[in-house]
Formats: sequence, C-alpha cells, structure tokens
Amino acid sequence: MNPLKKAYCRTYQQIFHLAIPFLPYRHPKDLTTMEELAKLLIKKKKDAVLLVTDPVIRSQGITKHLEGVLKEQDIRCVVYDRTVANPTTENVAEALALYQENDCKALIGFGGGSSIDCAKAVGARVAYPRKELADMEGILKVRRRLPLLIAIPTTAGTGSETTLASVITDAETRHKYPINSFPLIPRYAVLDPEVTRSLPPHLTATTGMDALTHAVEAYIGHSTTAGTRKDAVRAVQLIFENIRKVYKNGNDRRARRKMLYASYLAGNAFTRSYVGYVHAVAHSLGGKYNVPHGLANAVLLPVVLDAYGEAAYKPLHRLAVAVGLSGPEEDHQKGAEKFIGAVRQMKRDLGIGDTIPGIRTEDIPDLAKKADKEGNPLYPVPKLMDAKELEQFYYAVMEEEKS
Repeated sequence: MNPLKKAYCRTYQQIFHLAIPFLPYRHPKDLTTMEELAKLLIKKKKDAVLLVTDPVIRSQGITKHLEGVLKEQDIRCVVYDRTVANPTTENVAEALALYQENDCKALIGFGGGSSIDCAKAVGARVAYPRKELADMEGILKVRRRLPLLIAIPTTAGTGSETTLASVITDAETRHKYPINSFPLIPRYAVLDPEVTRSLPPHLTATTGMDALTHAVEAYIGHSTTAGTRKDAVRAVQLIFENIRKVYKNGNDRRARRKMLYASYLAGNAFTRSYVGYVHAVAHSLGGKYNVPHGLANAVLLPVVLDAYGEAAYKPLHRLAVAVGLSGPEEDHQKGAEKFIGAVRQMKRDLGIGDTIPGIRTEDIPDLAKKADKEGNPLYPVPKLMDAKELEQFYYAVMEEEKS
C-alpha cells in the first residue's frame, strides 16, 4: 500500500478509535425462552410480528414452538421463510411487503446471520420507506429508530444478534455490501440452546469458526478497548473448549449454550473493534459465488493470520497464552505460530478443507478491489494491504483450475 493511502487509513481508524466511548453502542438485552419473548411482546403492546427465517429452519419445525407460544398469547405471527444464504435485496423487498400488508409492529430474525441480517434490513426499510438499501451502504447511514427488533440465533457463530451490521447482496449485480448503523443492533436476543441442537455438524463447525474469526480479528486489530479485549479473549477460550464437543455431539446442551455465549461475546467485541481482511475477502466471495460466510472465514482465517506476519505476533501470542498453547515468556513469533497452527488443526478436526470451490482467476482482480473497498480505511488491521496485495488470499484458497 502506498504511504499516502496508508496514512489516510490509519488516521481514519484512529479517529474512530478515539470516538468509541462517545458512540451509542449498546448490548441487546438477553432472554432465554420463547415464553419470555411472548411476555415482552405483550408488555410492549406488539400484537402483530413478522418472523423472518429461512426454508430449512421452517421445514425442520424449529420455529414451531415460538409460533405456538405467540398464538396462545393472541399475537399474530406473519412468517417470511424465503431468506437465502447471503440474503438479497429481493428477500428484503418481499419481507417488507409482508410487514406492511399485515400491519406488523415488530420484527423477529430467527436463524443464522442471514435471517437476522434480512430482518435488520427490513427494519431499515421500514424506517426509510423511500430509500433504497444501496443508499444505506457504509457507516451511519441509518439514523432513525427501527421497529422493535428481536434476534433468535440458531447458529453459534454470526454474532449478528449483537451487531450494528447487516450484510446484503444486490440481487442483480451480486455486489455484497455491509450496512453499519447503531439502530440495527437488536433490542433483544433470545439465547436458547434448544434451537441450535438440530444444526448439522458441518454448519456447527463453520458457524463456530465464524465466531472465532470475529473474536480473533477484533482482538488483533488497532481499535481494541479493555472491554472488547476481555470479550474477545473469553470468546476464544470458550470456542477452543467447546467447538469440538458440539461438532461431535449436537445434543450437548451445556456446550451449545457456551458456544452461543461465545458468539454473543465475539459479536460484542467486533461491533466496537471491527474485523479485518478475512471478512473483507469472505464477503466478496459470498457475493460473487454465494460461498457460505462461515465456511469462507474458516478457510481464510489461518491464511490471513500468517500473512499479517510480525505485525500480529504479539496479540496472537497473547491468545495462545489464553488458551494454554504457550507460556507468557515464550517468543511472540513462536506463540503466534502455535496459535495459527492450532486454528489449522481445529479446522481439520472439524472437517473443513483448505480451499473454496468456484474461484476463477479472471475474477480475482475485481474481487480484490471489492475487498479493498470494504476493508480500507475502515478495518484497523495489523498490516494494511491494498487490492493488489489482497489478491494473494484468493489464489491461496482457490482450487487448482482444470486445463
């Protein structure tokens, strides 16, 4: 990266870092059961809600208990269940139409990050009925209060239940972009391990690695605070202790609960301290090829950590100490290498490979430009890279092209 761009990025990031104590961050209030949620809606006088979910979750009956509880309390529940992985502007438009046609008063995002992000975007469109989502791309473009927004995560990974971000893909251009604004933070989150029990092992693995990526990128960046460092470290510890347990035994309720809490903590951390180039590259791949976000993060994480080199040795060594891989007296580089090695081993133990199918050489320059646009100047990464330098990550994880 040229010196002028580098100076601009670091100045921009420093301004945001200094502003953190003065910005309206908040934690969603957490609930533990669907019955608590129904009582809340009654208290708030919300007699009609839009439930945003996806076809798999609905077909497996995971929303059935909530729908039944709401019906018992005479709360009308309108369901939108067509959300896709990497939710699109078309999903948002369809769900918004249902919300408006049925005079709904609140939004529930029920599922992984895709459903919760879709619900957030619907809320933004309700707040700004004459504004297109593309006009909200970037930072602090949504300033009006959203309808009551509640998140029910079924995956312990995205952290979307705690964040100010909604990531949407344009249905026509396939451009994937984040909307980052404080009103998008859900007011409440239902952390119920019961709804995560049916998650298959592969999704359990990739979403758990997604949470790990959130925590690690938040911790090693230049915009940390005492609070975000504490949350990130605890999240990393919980994931190292529990992700293999839930992968091997999805019915381990105790481990499921701990993974949900780890995801929540990691979400709190990266909402304030941001992520890094793992996410920027993963988002470009998701937009272009519809690669699941957790899978892209899992494959990319050790590759990008390696590329940061000595700029990330010290914080990665501290994480190695936190999870018992290294002693505090060890050389920072050795500690960092042990941590990266452990991430690679975790990935292997969870059946996650080293490549992402479908990447085409001719697409890489444009993908890298999109990642550059997302990451710079916003993400306070240990080592700044421009679009040309980011191209290395696509080549590193692409499958060998057939002649």
